[in-house]
Amino acid sequence: MISSAPHPFTIANYRYLWFSRLASMFALYAMMLILGWQAYNLAREDMGIGASAGILGLLGLLQFVPLFILTPLVGWVADHMDRRWIARIVLAAQALIALALGLMTASGGITLWSIYVIAVLLGICRAFLGPAISSLAPNLVPKASIPRAIALSTIAWQVGVIAGPGMAGPLYKVDAALPYFVCTGLYALATLAIFLIGPVPRPETDKTKGPLQQVSEGMAYVWTNKLVLGAITLDLLVMFLAGATAMIPVFARDILHAGEIGLSLLAASPAVGAVIVAVIFSFVPLSKNVGNSMLVAMAVFGLGTIGFGLSTNLYLSMACLGICGAADMFGVYVRGSLIQLHTPDAKRGRVGAVSQMTISASNELGDALSGGLAVLVGPIAAIVAGGAGAIVVTGLWSRLFPQLGAAKTFDPPDDIEPAEKEQTNRSAG
Repeated sequence: MISSAPHPFTIANYRYLWFSRLASMFALYAMMLILGWQAYNLAREDMGIGASAGILGLLGLLQFVPLFILTPLVGWVADHMDRRWIARIVLAAQALIALALGLMTASGGITLWSIYVIAVLLGICRAFLGPAISSLAPNLVPKASIPRAIALSTIAWQVGVIAGPGMAGPLYKVDAALPYFVCTGLYALATLAIFLIGPVPRPETDKTKGPLQQVSEGMAYVWTNKLVLGAITLDLLVMFLAGATAMIPVFARDILHAGEIGLSLLAASPAVGAVIVAVIFSFVPLSKNVGNSMLVAMAVFGLGTIGFGLSTNLYLSMACLGICGAADMFGVYVRGSLIQLHTPDAKRGRVGAVSQMTISASNELGDALSGGLAVLVGPIAAIVAGGAGAIVVTGLWSRLFPQLGAAKTFDPPDDIEPAEKEQTNRSAG
């Protein structure tokens, strides 16, 4: 049982991974907030609110395109190379990107075009880092500890989402380049932490099959496992339709008139709700009705998004975003646990790459959708429509994928490991 499994923090390698994730998420979300703020303000010098909001959507699209193109490659790399070295190289590259942004900002050389280039580079880095980190974590803890490890990992992620933007706005007021220099140091610490992780088990690779065949195997596994497919695509569509984070600079400046401090408060609010839920799960892991919990949470996410779109009060907007973050945490926790526990280790990199692509599609393409709709109908109508769409999709997915509602626990059916089930199916065929 999960409750009798060792706590992940008792394992040194996991502690190093957790700290690396905390520092890198802190840096990433601080950097992305300031990038968006700089892009929006640069655009507002020549454009109206709607067109400037479209620039924020374009930033999301520029991050997604390289991830979409590279997904088949990065999954295969994560299953065939030392996942620690992938993380080390990518985190070091992100440190250099943050340093370059700091130097450009300090010299007054930051432009919209330079921000576009940086967005593409960050998309490439995130494409390689995500599958490596997500598939490395299950190698560091026992199987029964994986749900708790996912909850703790999400705490690191969401604390970074809170603290990163929370420090970025005030630091930006002191000096525009300062947040980027702080992020450079955080990425350096994250890289060092991965270097401290000792040798970990690596999955056996099938050397009788070529890379293209192995890549297609990972995608085929997602397609044929309806529980995994339903969980991934539900997150894809809900976050694609109801993503409100890209519009936070618009609401902070032109709707709530809250300035840089309000910008930081709004950006951190979803993570506050998520951390509360993640802390609860780290002590009392969810073990019953996991599928239905995820479905209800996605509907609540849509409601919270509608509330944010309609609010004209800073504190009410923060509360609505906090509800969205708490609901999203349910989805992240359940989806992540189901995918990790229902996927053989030898395929985790490739399945993780597919999952990351859909998550990024929902986030970055969702940002692009919000920006595009904001140009056509205004930011408020765009956010409200997206929240309503998320509720409709959740109801539809509960019918199209009954496996979601039927998932009472995280364990694979009949307590058979995914790898064993795969072998059983092959033998039966």
